[in-house]
Amino acid sequence: MTHIVVKGGTVVDGRIKAEADVVIDSETRRIVEVGPDLSGDQIIDAVGCYVCPGFVDLHSHLRQPGGEAAETIETGARSAALGGYTAVVAMPNTNPCMDSAAVINEVYALGKDAACEVIPSGAITVGRGGEELAPVGELYDLGVRVFTDDGTGVQDPALMRTALEYAKGISDAGDQDIVFAQHCEVSALSAGGVMNESEVSSKLGLAGQPSEAEELMVARDIALSRLTQMPVHMQHVSTKRSVELIREAKEAGINVTAEATPHHFTLTDEKCESFDPVFKVHPPLRGSADVAAVKVGLADGTIDCIATDHAPHTADSKAMPFDQAPPGMIGLETAFALANTELDLDIEQIVQLMSVRPAEIAGITDRHGCSIEVDSVANLSVVDPKVEWTVDAAASASKSSNSPFHGMKLRGKVKHTICNGEVVVKDCEAQR
Repeated sequence: MTHIVVKGGTVVDGRIKAEADVVIDSETRRIVEVGPDLSGDQIIDAVGCYVCPGFVDLHSHLRQPGGEAAETIETGARSAALGGYTAVVAMPNTNPCMDSAAVINEVYALGKDAACEVIPSGAITVGRGGEELAPVGELYDLGVRVFTDDGTGVQDPALMRTALEYAKGISDAGDQDIVFAQHCEVSALSAGGVMNESEVSSKLGLAGQPSEAEELMVARDIALSRLTQMPVHMQHVSTKRSVELIREAKEAGINVTAEATPHHFTLTDEKCESFDPVFKVHPPLRGSADVAAVKVGLADGTIDCIATDHAPHTADSKAMPFDQAPPGMIGLETAFALANTELDLDIEQIVQLMSVRPAEIAGITDRHGCSIEVDSVANLSVVDPKVEWTVDAAASASKSSNSPFHGMKLRGKVKHTICNGEVVVKDCEAQR
């Protein structure tokens, strides 16, 4: 039996903040002691660092099965661990789609030895086609709690209502709620658009997606959540009015939650003036007023969590012309640093946004986003808030390098990650 001691840091779990050492039993994989001047067989240096519950990403594209040229579960999980994540929710837009027990079980098996816990989401509709419900009950029995057609929102409001009512019956009879996470985009309005519809898109001569394409879906699903009394989670919120709608819904007691990505609180559509496809993403980068509103939403709790929407693509595909290249950006290894650099938030708020709240939404608080206390599962991230570094996209553990933050100087870095009692990142280096 080995005791690992995380020594010299400040424990911050979103509830308390105190200088303390943390001792982990590597056999039980749980925390066995928290306090001053503790000892162990293996010392993890946390001097000058915050010791946090491991981060949880509600929105990662790990591409496997079917997209292994861009990413695998192994490489995506390693990238996540380097970013301080101990759990990621894998999106279902794989090939084949995660709409069956066979594919869900394949993802579980592929993630068994990964550097962080990989949690498959299930598709809401068969093949994410928006016409027929996927076998939600069967996937629920396999442990799936988050369902989404991410990449395409469920366009038919009647089908979405049926899905929510069906899920309510399953949730009421089961041990946990089902959460439907919606890609908020009305495709009839966004079709053909490759960036935000704005003065910038007009100047560039590129077809734009209006903010209303997102906002109409947000408003619709708020109404459906109220009607069905079922939770709806709004993915990658990007516009000022979307934030306002969600704030109003929460004030009215409607059970909605929301996420925002680092690129939507740091970058504007002016980046597209370079015509570099690395800045192409859906929903698109918006204007400065939208970025400011997303920041306010994160600060005041309107937006519950930061999610990466990590979307790797091969170099060849991202080398295509802007209007032909696929949308998406990688982001697992830069999320904490961007939050620490760009948001006027303290570490307690960042931990809430990156660990506690996403764990609650995903229904995994038995092992992630937990208080750092005796008998908790040892899922921890140790972050240095002051170190400065420059993003090198080519050095990412991801198989892809399509980061819009390449060359950016950031402050704050993940130093160690402990997943299920195992040190998977030590001194900024992946251990497996």
